[in-house]
Amino acid sequence: MSEAGPDGLASGLMKKGALTSDWLPAFKAVSRHVFVPDVIWPGRAGMNRQDDRVIRSETPESWWEAVWTDAPITTQWDDGKYTGPGRGRTPSCSNSNPTMVFSMLAALDVEAGHRVLEIGTGTGWNAALLCHRLGDMNVVTVEVDAQIAATARARLMAADFHPKVIVGDGTRGYGQDAPYDRIIATCSVGSIPGQWTGQAKPGSVIVAPWGPLYGGEALAKLTVTEAGTLTGRFVGSSAFMRLREQRKSLPPTSDFVDEALWPAGGVESRTTLSPDDVGGWIHMFAIGVQVPDMFCRVSDVEEDSYRLWLFDRGRTSWASADYVRGEAAFRVVQSGRRDLWHELETAWLWWDRQGRPGFDRFGLTVDHRGHVVWLDAPGNPVPLRSSGSRVRKPW
Repeated sequence: MSEAGPDGLASGLMKKGALTSDWLPAFKAVSRHVFVPDVIWPGRAGMNRQDDRVIRSETPESWWEAVWTDAPITTQWDDGKYTGPGRGRTPSCSNSNPTMVFSMLAALDVEAGHRVLEIGTGTGWNAALLCHRLGDMNVVTVEVDAQIAATARARLMAADFHPKVIVGDGTRGYGQDAPYDRIIATCSVGSIPGQWTGQAKPGSVIVAPWGPLYGGEALAKLTVTEAGTLTGRFVGSSAFMRLREQRKSLPPTSDFVDEALWPAGGVESRTTLSPDDVGGWIHMFAIGVQVPDMFCRVSDVEEDSYRLWLFDRGRTSWASADYVRGEAAFRVVQSGRRDLWHELETAWLWWDRQGRPGFDRFGLTVDHRGHVVWLDAPGNPVPLRSSGSRVRKPW
């Protein structure tokens, strides 16, 4: 076991303010290691990256160190199609970063007698923590992957926890036991499903990681109003695997441009806004909520340079911006109906002029208008930007 162990991890989490005194008994009673499988891919604190596969029977010290480190642990790749060695393409299940786990539970603000619906059972650790706090009868957890659900159920039973584990589509929640006092999603969404709202009591709280198409993501704490709408603030950044039913299905780069023929007749210009200054999590969030149909990719990555690509979901336009370390201006090439780089610049400048707000100044309202992101107050919606104009010629 690592030198830190459960006591060291608990101490670190409490110093951060992630683990509060009301959740400390659950942390001590529901050991993380019980809900971590023998084959894992440890993550790195503060980073969305995984180390190579660790097998408990082969390197037990590495396995225990991962368990008691404040970092996520990937437990499945590619919906179970990839098992190793090495890493798969896309992580599809994990045991989340303990800081995030307990920050979300704190935001959920549960009280004795509350009934909770969890979307995304995963390894079962979060459900077990809720059971310890609220009792088995008050926890329902939904998992889309039947094998993951079966394994989690077995772990929960072995630890003497017996929540209702449902195999099903997370977007539908579980109406049979509704209404709920709290709903928590351990996967990210780009749209809050209407079934969640419909299965929640007025005044209840929904905690879910939410992010726009472009990227960036934050934890939304939303209250259900008497009128059946949702509103609340983001309470911090997050980085979760997408709800399977809402995974992004984006067209390939080849639908826009043949990279081998780049610049492919595109309009060229220069910008002083560095591509390296628009790639942070908060930058991507602020840009994405203003230009909701734009997405990005990165290619030609070298030690001191790379190319940032912008595309629109409607397949009408593309742009590229070349970052070179130390340069003061950067080459931009654009083509199509829209001036995507200008839309990005405009969105970034708006964020800059508001004082470069962090996630905690943003909020979300879900009502008849759809999903409306606002700054500081619901009456101050973030502007939407989509020029729809042709690419302008350089001066």
